[in-house]
Amino acid sequence: MRIGLIIFPTDQGIQPIELGRETEARGFDSLWFPEHSHIPVSRRTPWGGRVGAPPLSPEYWRTHDQFIALTAVAAVTTTLKLGTGITLVAQRDPIWLAKEVASLDVISNGRLKFGVGYGWNHEEMESHGISPADIKRRRKMVREKVLACKELWTKDEAEFHGEFVNFEKSWSWPKPVQQPHPPIVIGASPTPLHFQHIVEYGDYWMPIEGRFPVDEKWTALQHAATEAGRDPSTIGLGVLGAKADAAHLHHLASIGTEFVALWLPPLDRSAALQAMDAYAPLVAEFNG
Repeated sequence: MRIGLIIFPTDQGIQPIELGRETEARGFDSLWFPEHSHIPVSRRTPWGGRVGAPPLSPEYWRTHDQFIALTAVAAVTTTLKLGTGITLVAQRDPIWLAKEVASLDVISNGRLKFGVGYGWNHEEMESHGISPADIKRRRKMVREKVLACKELWTKDEAEFHGEFVNFEKSWSWPKPVQQPHPPIVIGASPTPLHFQHIVEYGDYWMPIEGRFPVDEKWTALQHAATEAGRDPSTIGLGVLGAKADAAHLHHLASIGTEFVALWLPPLDRSAALQAMDAYAPLVAEFNG
């Protein structure tokens, strides 16, 4: 199991170029950036969509563009894996998204893990033209957009005709370095519907730790894969926001976790560097 980092890269914290250099120099395996295009001030949707959640932190509306920031990191690193943790696929045009993903994979020489998710902030989605009715169907929308991206990545002449995505036979380059495409890492809670999507078009499940027992739900996902006729060994496990405790990380490794990402403070450069240094013993133990 490999240790990486996740941070909201903001205008107030450590900047992506320095962050990438420091992350790779300290031996971390991966660096993950979340995304939000903006946060409407109405704040109708509670944080994470969970009733009773605390107020939203400022990094959610101060974060850099995900793909621009990761490209900056790619330009100053050589081995560090780059992760979108996660991309809000429902809010994105899939043709542009396919090109952004493929371009970053080429520029980084095949170091991208494409983390996708369904989103939780309804008013943010509405600003992108997603109707309230389609917000309820956004998992179906994300599925279709990812499948359309796969067509564009893998076909010289790609076309797609669905409910949400429709384009005629088209050329789109570059194609990703990784074949057939960068791994699709689905960040989602452990519901039967989400497991159905992971089994159909995902390469990894990437839950956020602390909301449910990962090991128990990981077993359930493997069960679901077997029931659907997919070899469960073809689905990997990564954990975002893992507890930075050696014994706990060994437990995650023992159940088959391939990578974890530890949180960095987002709004203070010194605090982020101090946290990276504090993680050094874990990096030596797991990545050494």
